[in-house]
Amino acid sequence: MRHAWLNAWPIALALATTPAFAQELDATQRQGQHLFNQSCRVCHAKPQLNSVQFGPALSKSSASGNPKAMHDVIANGTPRMPGFKHHFKPEQIDAIVAYLQTVSPSAATPPAPAR
Repeated sequence: MRHAWLNAWPIALALATTPAFAQELDATQRQGQHLFNQSCRVCHAKPQLNSVQFGPALSKSSASGNPKAMHDVIANGTPRMPGFKHHFKPEQIDAIVAYLQTVSPSAATPPAPAR
């Protein structure tokens, strides 16, 4: 049991320190947060020290703050990211965008490593 907790605490910490807390989100934003944590966090968040973050940190300023552009990028992808239009329904992508609109850029950007 102790070993399982040692492996699980970084994940629990990452979810607990999510920039927009669940009690402050409406139902759509909570759904978006859940979908983000399930499918996007693996590349767009750095859950542990010394781990690699593959994609940029996402926030309400991503895609110049344009919700339609965010939706299009999530749906269609980019040269370095797959599209999710076959994985998520349009309403689910909208929920992810609604959640990202609650994340401040400073909360999404990990601190610079100490030298």
